[in-house]
Amino acid sequence: MKVRTGMRMTLRCCALLLAACAGLAFATPLRVPEADRRGEEQTYLTFPEWFLVFSPDEFADSLEAGGTPSQFPWFSHVRQFWSAYTRVWEATKRYPFNGEYHTMIGVIGTSTTVEYGIRGAYETLVGRLTELTSAPNATPEDRLAAEQARDYVEFVRVRPWYEFDFVTPLKRLWGDTPMFGPDMLRKWERRYLLTSDWAVKATYAALLEKATHSTFETPKVTTVSVVREGDRTQVEAFPRYQGFTDASLALAQRGGAFEEIAGNRGPILVSVVVPVMQPVAAGTTVLIRQPILTRAGYERRVLQVPVPQLADELRAHAKAGDAIEHVFDF
Repeated sequence: MKVRTGMRMTLRCCALLLAACAGLAFATPLRVPEADRRGEEQTYLTFPEWFLVFSPDEFADSLEAGGTPSQFPWFSHVRQFWSAYTRVWEATKRYPFNGEYHTMIGVIGTSTTVEYGIRGAYETLVGRLTELTSAPNATPEDRLAAEQARDYVEFVRVRPWYEFDFVTPLKRLWGDTPMFGPDMLRKWERRYLLTSDWAVKATYAALLEKATHSTFETPKVTTVSVVREGDRTQVEAFPRYQGFTDASLALAQRGGAFEEIAGNRGPILVSVVVPVMQPVAAGTTVLIRQPILTRAGYERRVLQVPVPQLADELRAHAKAGDAIEHVFDF
């Protein structure tokens, strides 16, 4: 009896000691300077913002694959945006309300809804008719639009959309593109559409850029993190936005790991594009699932991953050959 009692006492002491050690580890002060920290809720709130990069990317891909603007699922993308924002709203209820970010999402979501609604209706009613008069991408105007769509996507991966130069493609449309030639109906219809589209966006972008700079602070272009490689742990400034995804993949491939990202050790979001039939790995938390509407059989999965496990997650998906789309770096 005394032996059993002693064993129970010993096990209990060990359990308490382990709990105390865990508590001390959790209470370890953050190493990222306070000025470089961002709220944990922002990894969730950046997803709607980045959906408006993923959507134009799908559009550019569809044009490059020989698709037409009327075939693009404009209205379904609007539904995907608001559905994802609903999931994000639910996930961030446990954090202090970030009014600035929610306001920004409301503005870009509303403007995108209007833009996609008008564009979708126009392409369905008018664009589809002129498509019947020519082959896909047959006119110089169509080819210029496809080129501009790709340039826009590559730009907004690293800079705010309102800084994109919409004036240059407008000048090319009227200065470099022949005004006469084959497929005249489609040619002039595209000129009307692209002129209207790019002129309105150039004006809106200029106004929004001015309002943003006068209202909000200039966002930091780096994400300060604590990383471990081998026996060495250090504080390092990574590029923000798409650059953070690329740098995170490079760190993971070198065998490194994150301990903190922008002062956070909790969940961080990662999006991957995988076959719909691919099973979700055990222990993986999926926040959002969206079908890739222009690519049958594939879907976007937005995963919640603890910061210390991020590198392991990236290595696993890279090994499986999955497309790692983005790491949402707060």
